[in-house]
Amino acid sequence: MYGGHHPHSHYGTPYVTPYILNPASQVHDQFENNFMGKEIEYFSEAGFDMSKIHIRRNAPVAQLYEDAVRNEGAIISSTGALINFSGKKTGRSPKDKRIVFEETSKDDIWWGPVNIKMDEHTFEINRERAIDYLNTRDLVYVFDGYAGWDPKYRIKVRVICARAYHALFMNNMLIRPTEAELQNFGEPDFIIYNAGQFPANRFTAGMTSTTSVEINFKRMEMVILGTEYAGEMKKGVFSVMHYLMPVKFGQLSLHSSANYGPDKDDVTLFFGLSGTGKTTLSADPKRQLIGDDEHVWSDEG
Repeated sequence: MYGGHHPHSHYGTPYVTPYILNPASQVHDQFENNFMGKEIEYFSEAGFDMSKIHIRRNAPVAQLYEDAVRNEGAIISSTGALINFSGKKTGRSPKDKRIVFEETSKDDIWWGPVNIKMDEHTFEINRERAIDYLNTRDLVYVFDGYAGWDPKYRIKVRVICARAYHALFMNNMLIRPTEAELQNFGEPDFIIYNAGQFPANRFTAGMTSTTSVEINFKRMEMVILGTEYAGEMKKGVFSVMHYLMPVKFGQLSLHSSANYGPDKDDVTLFFGLSGTGKTTLSADPKRQLIGDDEHVWSDEG
């Protein structure tokens, strides 16, 4: 699901038939705008023009595949995987990531070259810029899911984006709610506004490029501008969970992989920065995988 520039400037590809390239506006279905009451009110108050945009909430994987092929120039590999393109950015942009400096979290964050400060006003400017861009799209995707397996510590995450590829990515990354859970999902604990196709304004205070990835712990929101690399969303949820687990829940968050042997008490943790082998070492054919990147060591396991 990652990649660089599409080899064809107009998304022309020999792998799809012409009808697939019909405009997105011709395709509407039962997954659009299926919000009720307070949820509609939330989108309106956030600045979304509900009379113009078509929202697809938790669309099925098949629908997201079709939209990605139809509208984004994606192709399907021989194994059935979706191959899509993330534009200029083929990896994360850590130098363009910011944390909002505000009173509720300022004393709990290790400020420096990794956690770079952003003022609240700049965040509001970029948030409005992202929503304004999403309002220009014919289709807006919403994915509601959970971060964390244990209901005691999980959070409800809402992703709002303009690419089927991004919605599909988070459909895979987060825990998918059942139909009943989705109907009663309620207000999310954390919201991601992904307008990565649209650049940040370089002349906005604190911006160092046209890419900006920022988290506001007071608002529990994340805004993405100027990068279509889907991993920014995953890392955003990762950062929020690393903050919430010790600060809110009093539990130890771990950047580690984990597996266990024939005896379930035989658990091994592999710690390390990204790219140091956590996934590789945890994928032992003689052991069962628990997870390959993020865990919480709670009082119960």
